[in-house]
Amino acid sequence: MTTKRVIIFTGGSLEETDIKEIQPGDTVIGADYGAWFLVQHGITPDLSAGDFDSVTEDQLRKIQQNSKQFVSCDPINKNLSDTELALEYAIKMKPQEIIIYGAIGTRMDHTLANIQIMSKVLRREISCSIRNQHNRISLIDSVYIVQCNDFPYVSLIPLSNEVTGITLEGFMYPLHDAVLSIGESLGISNRLLHETGTITIKEGLLLVIESRDE
Repeated sequence: MTTKRVIIFTGGSLEETDIKEIQPGDTVIGADYGAWFLVQHGITPDLSAGDFDSVTEDQLRKIQQNSKQFVSCDPINKNLSDTELALEYAIKMKPQEIIIYGAIGTRMDHTLANIQIMSKVLRREISCSIRNQHNRISLIDSVYIVQCNDFPYVSLIPLSNEVTGITLEGFMYPLHDAVLSIGESLGISNRLLHETGTITIKEGLLLVIESRDE
């Protein structure tokens, strides 16, 4: 099975406006509470997956009734988080892009884990981002084009111990063949000068976070 774009809704902070990002032709996956969020808003998930320990029995029954495919796993004897489980299914669909909503929330452990598992997608050369109303988080290992949008700030944070050969074109604060190491804040709060900006790196894993305050 192949699809152009997969959108995952998982159990962190979700907004009604996130639903508006679904486009015709998208494959939609609900992970645990994210599946209930979709059903609650009249969206039929192509797949609902998880241990569903965050929903009531009545909500679970409605998820089962309103999902095209349903996969449940034991909440104790499992090795993957609900988000990672949904991501594994999304990867098997071989899409061009995976977008995750609800991956950021009050649980920092889940948020950090969700950011790190994007490396699984990157290894398969699939575009992946985590999004909410204030952030768009991408993980890169080569070239990334930033488009002028509603997120005025662009921050670069190394996910590997060191990221080398960082070159920025079209930004207020340019870099040329620079190095960022974990624990440094040099890459925080840059801005575009033009409609697009190019980020190029030679080695390492780099988080690109486009953000806004309001």
